[in-house]
Amino acid sequence: MASVGGLCERDLLPPQSESSGLGLFWSRTPRSCGMSSANNGCCSMDDREPEGGCNPRPFDTHSEERAEKLALLRNHVGGKTSTPELSRIRAPRKGGKRHHNVVNGERGLLMSSQENGDSENANTDGMKRFRPKLLRGLPSYVKIVEVGPRDGLQNEKTTVPTHVKVMLIRRLAAAGLPVVEATSFVSPKWVPQLADAKDVMADVRHCTSRCRFPVLTPNLRGFEAAIEAGAKEVAFFTAASESFVKANINCSLEESLVRYRQVCKAAKERNIPVRGYVSCAVACPIEGPMSAAKVAYVAKELYDMGCYEISLGDTIGVGTPGTVVPMLEAVMAVVPVESLAVHFHDTYGQALVNILVALQMGISVVDSSVAGLGGCPYAKGATGNVATEDVIYLLNGLGIQHNVSLDKVIAVGEFICDQLGRTSCSKTATASMAKLKLEKANM
Repeated sequence: MASVGGLCERDLLPPQSESSGLGLFWSRTPRSCGMSSANNGCCSMDDREPEGGCNPRPFDTHSEERAEKLALLRNHVGGKTSTPELSRIRAPRKGGKRHHNVVNGERGLLMSSQENGDSENANTDGMKRFRPKLLRGLPSYVKIVEVGPRDGLQNEKTTVPTHVKVMLIRRLAAAGLPVVEATSFVSPKWVPQLADAKDVMADVRHCTSRCRFPVLTPNLRGFEAAIEAGAKEVAFFTAASESFVKANINCSLEESLVRYRQVCKAAKERNIPVRGYVSCAVACPIEGPMSAAKVAYVAKELYDMGCYEISLGDTIGVGTPGTVVPMLEAVMAVVPVESLAVHFHDTYGQALVNILVALQMGISVVDSSVAGLGGCPYAKGATGNVATEDVIYLLNGLGIQHNVSLDKVIAVGEFICDQLGRTSCSKTATASMAKLKLEKANM
């Protein structure tokens, strides 16, 4: 980067435009620039513009001192003459161009992908609408794993009748969800809500949907009971936190791994797929923040023992991109990204942001719960899982395929909330229902 008397190319931009606002910093390396003296402003262009310039408009927000510094930099770098109409800074980058436009004092960031000579459609203003690099790396399809019937209901105080659970599962499958975690084969003493696991599976196993219905099995005994009930896929969980494992399944972390090796061995003999969960992947309600290396270690152990997919859970919902990204990077260093899923709770309203970051990093499997059901019984104030409705709305907005009907999931959420006597935690569902009621009132 050229520098003259403490000046460099980044001085071409206003200070507040250094960051995209999304935690990413754009590189700006214009190879030549120009400046207009009109209105004490400044402007710049790169050497790809035709001779005579690009009719730049001055940066009205620049001070006279800043304009003088930019003039010094321009004289050093060398530039072209131009007229004060539109100021545009362009920085060449691999795969396309990045534009920084200033019109009437308002800044807008437009980016383009000019791969294979193609450009994207123009927007309503007649300007090219370019897809940011931030979004170009997203997966084309995301698998949503619905955990509401198991993880969502297990902490509900209101006992849900078996036929209601079966109806919930069947309606979720009918909405297009590819995976619905049906129940858990744990001791009724610990989870009374799921004491009817065998009865639920007796009905669900005959569902003609292509949907898969994995069940949670905490040990070999639970695994055998699940297979006997007709389960075709199982899952189990451990945690990166020693204290959390002890509180949940009454053994140490290493003891839990020994148990699950036995489950994986038995499952392999029966050709049963196994999914693993790593709880407290960001923080533990007992121990506090978790080491990313510890999370990676546990995930690698589950992968090595035969889990086809490992779901990384922010159990108490305290994660932000600043803590989630290092954790995912550590895990992705030892486990293939295609074998990873994310499981976020929305305690601090960060679940969707964290999901977007995970998608940007290449993860294409997201756990969610209809109506945001669920929570952590060991963390005060920890709300439920991220709502399936909200995840679908996000994916729709990003243009990512998922093959799930948002309207049908909203209807399922309304159904189960009526049964529980509670309101939905999904903002998408709440907004949609409010809009529908308003439309009906105006008819």
